[in-house]
Amino acid sequence: MPQELVVLLADDGTPIGTADKATVHDTDTPLHLAFSCHIFDPSGRVLVTRRAISKLTWPGVWTNSFCGHPGPGESIDDAVHRRAEQELGIQLDSLTLALPDFRYRAVDASGIVEHEICPVYVATTPDPLDARPHEVMDARWVDPGSLLTSIEATPWAFSPWLTLQLPLLVPSAAAAGA
Repeated sequence: MPQELVVLLADDGTPIGTADKATVHDTDTPLHLAFSCHIFDPSGRVLVTRRAISKLTWPGVWTNSFCGHPGPGESIDDAVHRRAEQELGIQLDSLTLALPDFRYRAVDASGIVEHEICPVYVATTPDPLDARPHEVMDARWVDPGSLLTSIEATPWAFSPWLTLQLPLLVPSAAAAGA
């Protein structure tokens, strides 16, 4: 596999360099650029995916539809479209930036850190999923309100970025669940 570079960031979000994605995620992960995408269907259900067991961070947990890292010089929109095809085998027919300033830092049970400025997108697709097993071990279309209830009951079963992003994306569902 070719080397995949991530964009390293200063605290203010200014790019300051690059690093090999294969080596950047460890117990002292530097701040870097990423993105998350949540795919909704026409009836308002959201696609959640279960991360492959082979993933370095949060293996086997349920998460947003897909996520990734733009490469140096690559627009985030282009990276979202690229990763939709690479991870889920789909083309997106709409893409909207929903949370432009989202950022987080989280540590998984093994001590690996995610530390990202991570704009969040919502999208739709006309395509059936063709998820890649090295990325996704399961996928489900679910009601966002039911998903929020599940996250509140068992937050450990979900990625920390999903638990932080979904209430911001679906505030009416979050309020209905309260």
